[in-house]
Amino acid sequence: MPDVQALVNDFVLKLKRRKIEGSHASARHTAELLRSVISHQRMRQTNQAGALIDAVKAVGEQLIAANPVELAVGNIVRRVLHIIREEDLSSTATAIEGLGLSAGSDDDDEGQYEDRPALSAAALAAAARSTLRAPSLQTLLGDIPGSAVTPQPPSSWGDSEGKSKSADKNLRSRKLKHDVIEAINELIQDIDTCHEQVSEQAVEHIHQNEVILTLGRSRTVKEFLCAAKEKNRSFRVFVAEGAPRYQGHVLAKELVGKGIQTTVITDSAVFAMISRVNMVIVGAHAIMANGGVVAPVGINMVALAAQRHAVPFVVVAGSHKLCPLYPHNSEVLLNDLKSPSDLVDFGEFSDCMDFGSHGGSPLLHVVNPAFDYVPPKLVSLFITDTGGHNPSYMYRLIADYYSADDLVVKQRSTS
Repeated sequence: MPDVQALVNDFVLKLKRRKIEGSHASARHTAELLRSVISHQRMRQTNQAGALIDAVKAVGEQLIAANPVELAVGNIVRRVLHIIREEDLSSTATAIEGLGLSAGSDDDDEGQYEDRPALSAAALAAAARSTLRAPSLQTLLGDIPGSAVTPQPPSSWGDSEGKSKSADKNLRSRKLKHDVIEAINELIQDIDTCHEQVSEQAVEHIHQNEVILTLGRSRTVKEFLCAAKEKNRSFRVFVAEGAPRYQGHVLAKELVGKGIQTTVITDSAVFAMISRVNMVIVGAHAIMANGGVVAPVGINMVALAAQRHAVPFVVVAGSHKLCPLYPHNSEVLLNDLKSPSDLVDFGEFSDCMDFGSHGGSPLLHVVNPAFDYVPPKLVSLFITDTGGHNPSYMYRLIADYYSADDLVVKQRSTS
């Protein structure tokens, strides 16, 4: 599939060059790319789900390595792998149920049909555990009593039976791919509508005449506040400017355009102003499995100020930002260093360079981190597109979205 490989290479290059940044854009582009990979994937006769999983892991490994700090890329890769496993499990269960019905439908006597035992729970569980292995007919029928097994057809029917089985396998493989693509389409739609679904809960959390503090600029926070304003909630917002990029200035202009009373403060004034605040609402770059938050730099300071003054600290984020990994996992890169030009002008500080020594080692070092890590003990509530949740409940949501077999995205080595 040369066209798909070209798409993969192009996306990897964009991730490396930071041309695609932000959880929403990264998640959506990743889901669209994996949909193309699956639609062009050739299905083998046996273990169709395994073929899809290997293809997704091969691409996902490249995407994650291209920019490890964009955790949303790995989240979507793992979500797609979980979708494949779930659709394959559903297809296997449907095949087993159909097999049990067909085994009992040969008898015309209704009384004898009711006495026939169906497939036991043990057989269903065994088939579920081996969902990624192509189950043989003998395995599926092994738990059915001998009286329920259909007699072997005469040898003259061998050719037609083989053609029928081959056609059935092709139909099942096409159905599996179709179901997976449909599920990915639903995932893309959820990513696109996550802001609206989070905003629908704004009225439940923002009350009349409250004072709210936020830092920097987050689209989810903006939509959340504007939704409360549209419901005739009257409140005031303090926006910390979010140095060095000063994205808070952009958010302040957007809120004022919606008719919301807004006050811009410096980042260093957060502790001075927090005593006047009723609630802190911030966005997130990623939500870790332990309930910790990877957020824009400066938010950990806001969280500490909120805890000191007993102010609720609320994080709003879409479910595509839920990461099944922990901060101490080796696969997780919690921070990224941005350009020093955000802090200093090279022309102004060029005299701080020691060009007299060999190699021109600098006397001035500039560190410009992009993210903070906020531990779960500082978070009061998460508001996602599935509702409000405590930090201790994050593991349950993650168990619904991801499979334990896909926490480390690595293609199986073939001997």
